[in-house]
Amino acid sequence: MAAALSPFSVTRRIGHPYQNRTPPKRKKPRTSFSRVQICELEKRFHRQKYLASAERATLAKALKMTDAQVKTWFQNRRTKWRRQTAEEREAERQQANRLMLQLQQEAFQKTLAQPLQQDPLCLHNSSLFALQNLQPWAEDNKVTSVTSVASVV
Repeated sequence: MAAALSPFSVTRRIGHPYQNRTPPKRKKPRTSFSRVQICELEKRFHRQKYLASAERATLAKALKMTDAQVKTWFQNRRTKWRRQTAEEREAERQQANRLMLQLQQEAFQKTLAQPLQQDPLCLHNSSLFALQNLQPWAEDNKVTSVTSVASVV
């Protein structure tokens, strides 16, 4: 009789699990472009953020670059452009917030400095009078009575 194999018996490999893999490919060195090439690429990018394949091929040929190099350069440049515009928008937003806070503070200071104009209708209605004179930010929250104001008028 043949020995039955257990369903849990597993053949084990000897050595490190990554040992049998093919070695990773060498990374291609960074391509450096001439100043003339970068200048022309930047000028074109300023006018046009995306290139059609025919435009890309023409530009690559004119600059003595490969189509893939131009394509990659434009992808990287668009990423940089998006990051820069996002940073600029954030700086503008923060500046607008600071200006808004400053204007609110100035308006608040003006309301504290100016005496309230008394509405004639409020002088004769105690509820309206109390609401008109309600200034929760004021240090002393005293409201004079309607009778004392009415006697002054």
